Amino acid sequence: MEEKKSKVILHGMWASTYSKRVEIALKLKGISYEYVEEDLKNKTESLIQLNPVLKKIPLLVHDGKPVADTQVILDYIDETWKNSPRFYHEDPYERAQVRFWVSYINQQVFDVVARVLYQKGEAATRSVEVARERFRVLEEGLKKHFPNKIIRENDDVGLLDITIIASFGVHKVFHESIGVEIIDPVNTPTLYNWIEQLQKLPVIKEVEVPHDRLVTFLQKYRQEHLQQAANA
Repeated sequence: MEEKKSKVILHGMWASTYSKRVEIALKLKGISYEYVEEDLKNKTESLIQLNPVLKKIPLLVHDGKPVADTQVILDYIDETWKNSPRFYHEDPYERAQVRFWVSYINQQVFDVVARVLYQKGEAATRSVEVARERFRVLEEGLKKHFPNKIIRENDDVGLLDITIIASFGVHKVFHESIGVEIIDPVNTPTLYNWIEQLQKLPVIKEVEVPHDRLVTFLQKYRQEHLQQAANA
């Protein structure tokens, strides 16, 4: 439940994994909010005025005060609404491990996955190889630092879980869209099972994007990007 009555607005985009992180965080905390869907090719004046530096989604507006940048927003939510679940472990070393692996996903894994989506031919093949190696590193890190991960309820979910499910919960859509499978129960069993556990939670089901809609979106988005690259 919310600790105090306040007005919360989230500017986001339905297919954005970054918006999805904030949506999940708000749902986990039980925070009521108004959602504003943004067209990234024609952003609202409110978004541009409230986020003049980045001009990006997600943007959280709390009682008229804008908060930008995904990670900053997630920290703000956890620090403002101190009810369970807390997004960080009480132990400093555990917190450090969470921050490290979230950073690794953001900076090393997510970027190369995007390259796979936007490339074809030899370039795409090389990016797939890099992606698989980085997922291997992530798999080993999760297995070593977070052994026997069990997720049964909302209180078991923290920042790393939010990042994993928002970033990789659609891996089957990614496979269907471009024919590349990077996450599977054989090569990345820890990550695969982590995602499967999270997807059973009702709060995660609430923010899931329809599978077929996202497949269509990714295929169209990829073709547009490849066509622009060909014409450049």
